[in-house]
Amino acid sequence: MCRTLSGFPTTCLERAKELKTRLGTLLQKPDPGRLPGSRKRSKEGNCSNALRWRESFDALLSDPSGVAAFHAFLKTEFSQENLEFWLACEGFKKIQCRAKREAQAHCIFQEFVSCEAPKEVNLDHETRELTRAGLQATPGTCFDVAQAKTRVLMEKDSYPRFLRSPAYQDLAARACPPPPSQS
Repeated sequence: MCRTLSGFPTTCLERAKELKTRLGTLLQKPDPGRLPGSRKRSKEGNCSNALRWRESFDALLSDPSGVAAFHAFLKTEFSQENLEFWLACEGFKKIQCRAKREAQAHCIFQEFVSCEAPKEVNLDHETRELTRAGLQATPGTCFDVAQAKTRVLMEKDSYPRFLRSPAYQDLAARACPPPPSQS
């Protein structure tokens, strides 16, 4: 079911324009390789990280600017919950205190995994139940399967669409403009 732009509320359109503007500002931050006194960078190094994001999904996820751009894109598709869940799981793995970890596990489950959660991720019944059981038995690893399935879904579905999106194409084009033609 397709909706025209006029079918969207004005606030959604304004938000989309704001996100596009923010994506553009990612490229306007100072490039440490071009600061006075820094060593000359290689030809590949002169291009923004935006070009590296297309090398692999891991390259995108390992760059905070890439994660921000991907998140902004997912918001335009109303599917940011997958990335937010993946990021929450990554943060969860870093928690050392057992009590905090168990409390955070329940929060993540309620926000992303439980049926009718506010940001429910698309998981099959078996994975959802495995996660629920893991929450009780081994809270430290309870999200591993669900996180892996969500990651695969993003890598195979959302990531290719992101790379084909006008927002990414614009970032990539501005990241490393073609060299001036020599006559």
